[in-house]
Amino acid sequence: MLIRLQKFLSEAQVASRRKAEDIIAQGRVTVNGVVADIPGTKIDDERDAVCVDGKPVKKAEKLIYIILNKPEGCVTTVHDQFNRKTVLDYVDDIEQRIYPVGRLDYNTSGLLLLTNDGDLTYKLTHPKHNIEKTYEAVVDKMPTASAMERFRKGIEIDGRKTAPAYIEKIGDNKLKIKIHEGRNRQIRKMCEAIGSPVKTLKRTAIGNLKLENIDKGKYRYLTDEEIIYIKSL
Repeated sequence: MLIRLQKFLSEAQVASRRKAEDIIAQGRVTVNGVVADIPGTKIDDERDAVCVDGKPVKKAEKLIYIILNKPEGCVTTVHDQFNRKTVLDYVDDIEQRIYPVGRLDYNTSGLLLLTNDGDLTYKLTHPKHNIEKTYEAVVDKMPTASAMERFRKGIEIDGRKTAPAYIEKIGDNKLKIKIHEGRNRQIRKMCEAIGSPVKTLKRTAIGNLKLENIDKGKYRYLTDEEIIYIKSL
């Protein structure tokens, strides 16, 4: 099948699609022994021999899509320079090389997608898609009605105003929050700004994809319907 070279490299887990374009432009990729330095070049993924820096690149394995209920106290990365526990330690029985889609910070738990589908990762993490994410936050004290209204309209953090957000009380000192952005520690910073520091934070949904019935530190495969849905976002 003819596919674009950067897509082939992404699916083969060489790099993200954007980084693959850079690798191609740098002249590091050959197709059948000839340098292919033009992003967008199409190849036959069944017949053509592709190398990066002289090393053969194999066609991608079966695509995997899972939901992990990430615990607190682990990092959302493939490798950690400080030897801390990573999210991949919870999926080490999966043979394929998979990687997290986006991030949850060290002390945040909840829904995390992992896959080896580079195109989906690119799509779900690109800022232009603005996919809604839902969280439950236990705060030090409940914000006032006026503070919650400020939150809904957007708050300046790190010198830039956030997009409008959703917030509602769902229990004693417990909030449901929905945001479309993915800025660093965004919810914690927004809650801090309205005088309600976060004690615990859990992501419960990405769009209509929900965490339900997965124990902390455990995972499950997405259903066919969920895969179709997540690709449609």
